[in-house]
Amino acid sequence: MALFSQLGKYRNTGILIMRAGIGIMMILHGLPKITNPDSWAKLGTAMGGLGIHFAPAFWGFMAALTETVGGLFTVLGLWFRLVCMFMIVTMLVAILHHINAGDSIKDAAEAVELLAVYVGLLFVGAGKYSVDGN
Repeated sequence: MALFSQLGKYRNTGILIMRAGIGIMMILHGLPKITNPDSWAKLGTAMGGLGIHFAPAFWGFMAALTETVGGLFTVLGLWFRLVCMFMIVTMLVAILHHINAGDSIKDAAEAVELLAVYVGLLFVGAGKYSVDGN
């Protein structure tokens, strides 16, 4: 369709919009976790799905930090592919947590969707409009 044939010229703008939207939502999702140290241990028990049962508060803090700071770095496009890898691991742990808890796929849907987004962004990269600038 002729109307959409020129949109390819704005590929980097599309990546920027995706980064901003996903990154802002990750910040909003992670900020309440990072500002509530009492929740870190409970959050960190999700590592049990990988057989890791020590230092749950540390793992919970790391998940909250990944979501919050990783969201900011997603928006900025800073260390983008590294951030994508951290987000992918965080989402995999969240999915395993839901599976081990006997939850339905609907309960794990957000983590599955974000896993797909971050895997795709890992391949695509941050685009031209990023701090990394590649």
